[in-house]
Amino acid sequence: MIDTELLIAIKDTFTMVLIPTVCAVFLGIPLGALVFLTDKGGIRENKFINIPCNIYINVVRSFPFLIFVVILIPLTRLIFGTAFGLFPASFPICFVAVALYARFTEQSFYDVNSGIIDAALSMKASVFQIVWHFLLVEARSSLVLGLTSAIISFISYSTVMGVVGGGGIGDYAMRYGYNEYNYALVYRVVAIMIVIVFSIQIIGNRISKNLDKKRRIY
Repeated sequence: MIDTELLIAIKDTFTMVLIPTVCAVFLGIPLGALVFLTDKGGIRENKFINIPCNIYINVVRSFPFLIFVVILIPLTRLIFGTAFGLFPASFPICFVAVALYARFTEQSFYDVNSGIIDAALSMKASVFQIVWHFLLVEARSSLVLGLTSAIISFISYSTVMGVVGGGGIGDYAMRYGYNEYNYALVYRVVAIMIVIVFSIQIIGNRISKNLDKKRRIY
C-alpha cells in the first residue's frame, strides 16, 4: 500500500526543486553570462558590474545552507508574509540556485573555443547575438550537465527545509522515520532518493550527449 503522506512529501520535494530550477535557468544563465562578459579581458569588461556579481555568487555559495536559510527568514517573512510553508521554503534555495548555476554558466562559457567568439565579433554580432547564437549553442551540452548537477544539489537542499515547515521527503523521513524509531522507513526514503537522483543523472547525461552530437554535426 502506498503511503499518502509519502506521496505528498515527494510532491513537495519536486515543487521545492522545480522552482529553484526555473530560477537557475532564467536568472542564473543571464547572471553567469554577465560575469563572463564583464570579466577582465571580456567582451564588455566592467569591474563595477563584475565584482558585485562575483561577490554575490561567492558569498551565497560559501554559506552553510541551514545558516543561510535562517538568515533569510526576515526577508522571506517580508515577501511572503510568513517564513514557513512550501513556497517560502523554496525562496532560500532559489538564491543558492541562481548563484550556483551562474558559476556553472560562466565556467561553461570559458570552455568555449575563443576562436568562435572572435568569429562572432568579426561578423559584427551584438553582445546578445554572441551569447544567444554562439555561446549558448556551443556550451549547451555542458550547461545541461551543470543543470543536472545543480538539480541534484537542490534535492539535497530541500531535505533540510522541514526546519521552516517546507515539508518534503527529508522532513517525512525525520518525522515518521527517525523520530518514531522506524528505521525501515528511513531506509526506504533513502532508496527513493537514490532512484530519483540516478534517474535525473541518467536523463541529464543522455540529453547532454545528444546535444553534443548535434553540435559536432553542425
